[in-house]
Amino acid sequence: MIEGLVGVTLWTEELERLVAFYRDTLGLPLRSHHGDFANFDFGGVRLNLGLHNGVQGQSRDPYRIMVHLGVRDIHRERRRLGRLGVRFIREPEQEHWGGWVATFLDPDGNVLQLLQQPQG
Repeated sequence: MIEGLVGVTLWTEELERLVAFYRDTLGLPLRSHHGDFANFDFGGVRLNLGLHNGVQGQSRDPYRIMVHLGVRDIHRERRRLGRLGVRFIREPEQEHWGGWVATFLDPDGNVLQLLQQPQG
């Protein structure tokens, strides 16, 4: 029986560039980094980055998978990331279900989304 999501892996040909983006720009907590693989831990769920010889260049279908990163104040995080040069493709917007989302790209063109859960 499946008990939950334990991680997501993004493959790249430029690991150090992605590690720097996720660690230094996004401020995610780096758990480990061993040569061709790195991971960030969020209370038991891991976001992994790894080198893969089958991956070349920008993501060819960046909307196929979207990583959601939880935030408490989406507007403040949007401003912080904007000052660091992060390219947003959707500004913070409230969804019909009450939460807020803002969408941006990592250096490989993968689509990520800030997600602020509704209040209450």
